Amino acid sequence: MNDHDAALRLVRTALRRVKHREVRMFGGTAFMLREHMLVAVSPRGLLVRVGPEAHDEALRRPGTQAMEMRGRTMRGYVFLDPAPTDSKTVRVWLDTALAHNKTLPAKTAASRSRAKSKTQRTNSRRKAR
Repeated sequence: MNDHDAALRLVRTALRRVKHREVRMFGGTAFMLREHMLVAVSPRGLLVRVGPEAHDEALRRPGTQAMEMRGRTMRGYVFLDPAPTDSKTVRVWLDTALAHNKTLPAKTAASRSRAKSKTQRTNSRRKAR
């Protein structure tokens, strides 16, 4: 079993009692709670949504780096490469993500619809290129 598969299994096990959903995202699997991303596991590593207030502290932990997308730092998200393969480390990161998730407003059907519409527009532009 490779690191990606091990991390994926550990995240699924840790979230087995939490009502969540899995979505293909970032070249891997994102775990969503209350329509907000908690973590994403991909062959590149583990992406954790820690929130802007915990960003700097999270970056002081071993093995972390700021998440960058198209050359821009995504404050509130940290990346671990490789993804952790021990349950204790995965649990600590999930607890951090869960704590931040509780601070986020619940998404309504309208906000989910707007997000879906935006994704569809973005995908349409990508296909047109």
